[in-house]
Amino acid sequence: MNLAQFFWQGDALARSVALLLLAMSVASWVAILWKTWLLRRASGDVARCIAAFWQSASVAEAVQKIRAFDRESLVLPLVLATRLETDQTLASTGDRAQQLTRVLRNALHAALAKLQHGQVLLATIGATAPFVGLLGTVWGIYHALIAIASAGQVTIDKISGPVGESLIMTAAGLVVAIPAVLAYNVLGRAVARLEAELEGFARDLRELGSTGALAH
Repeated sequence: MNLAQFFWQGDALARSVALLLLAMSVASWVAILWKTWLLRRASGDVARCIAAFWQSASVAEAVQKIRAFDRESLVLPLVLATRLETDQTLASTGDRAQQLTRVLRNALHAALAKLQHGQVLLATIGATAPFVGLLGTVWGIYHALIAIASAGQVTIDKISGPVGESLIMTAAGLVVAIPAVLAYNVLGRAVARLEAELEGFARDLRELGSTGALAH
């Protein structure tokens, strides 16, 4: 029996579980491929942007260089955030160090949100896919028991089909979940490394800005 026959021989619930697992698998692999591409590009961009900043003679020159490298807008918002407001709003209250802490924190949170995007999806799929497959397993065993009860005797042809369906559902749930869990862990380490670099750069900007060295 191929997968097409298995799908069409199942009832509405079995088909729904199969389609749900397929959708979860597609979403998982799209997120994995996209995040891998994004983090690889962002890792190189962040390193080049930070190096360009420290090698620049002025903040204006650094901004021009960073614009050419920062394709994901992770570093440039941190530098631009040091241009503090000078109006009479609450945002301009407090000393320079306090204002820098606030604006850099907000810019850093926005950058980290971009890096974390998609991680929740992978975690959710990795955690729930085995249970979705288990639902199909339980439903297949239930059909096997119904077939046995209606036949009045245990025969291999009555239980082989439903039990086979249940085993396929179990395997499908694991096949969907395992790549999502592995990708979540691997990509999570890459995200954490980029977060550490951005947080360190934000601290350097705050210390440098507190001395007035980042005057624009």
